Amino acid sequence: MTALTQRQAAATEPTHTIFVGASAGTGKTHVLTSRVLRMMVTGTKPDHILCLTYTKAAAAVMANRIYDILGEWALAPENTLASKINGLTGEKPDAKMMAFARTLFATVLDIPGGLKIQTIHSFCQSLLSRFPLEARLAPHFKVMDERTAAGFLKEASDAVMDGAGEKGREALFNAFNHIAGQTNEDGFQEVLRAFLMKRGEILAQLGEFGGPD
Repeated sequence: MTALTQRQAAATEPTHTIFVGASAGTGKTHVLTSRVLRMMVTGTKPDHILCLTYTKAAAAVMANRIYDILGEWALAPENTLASKINGLTGEKPDAKMMAFARTLFATVLDIPGGLKIQTIHSFCQSLLSRFPLEARLAPHFKVMDERTAAGFLKEASDAVMDGAGEKGREALFNAFNHIAGQTNEDGFQEVLRAFLMKRGEILAQLGEFGGPD
């Protein structure tokens, strides 16, 4: 674990609310990892810490770094461990803190489900799973994966194409005929996907003219 700069060390202070802004590769993950470790070694229970990231890769990198460092602490010689904690907290650790730091690896391993380092999406999913009725969702709901979603989208596009020529659906036929003149079958599904991504904005704009019809 590389030494923290003065500004990085200030950002790891658990009692401060900190915003870190930096470009890629400048040590943001290093600072966040150090902050979590500092919280742990100064008494915050590991299962009371929640870290949210944008990607699964970032969450995995952060979790692996924390596990690796805590594993090193558990086996490190006294002088080495004291130096590492001093570099993290800015204070010379006493015997009690040293002994506590060595137990953190086992403590973290015993947390049901491991450290709470998740993507924003997975955190929201877990929250909705715990409170489905409050969120007006069916209990035991499942999140649709990309393959299933693609299958339903294909079925929907096939239904649109099959039903466009039926009697009484002239508006659908005209709309489909217009789009068909601009793209092919594969492109039509891309159009559908684009509409789904922007459906809120599109419906809001159509609402200004009396709705989709």
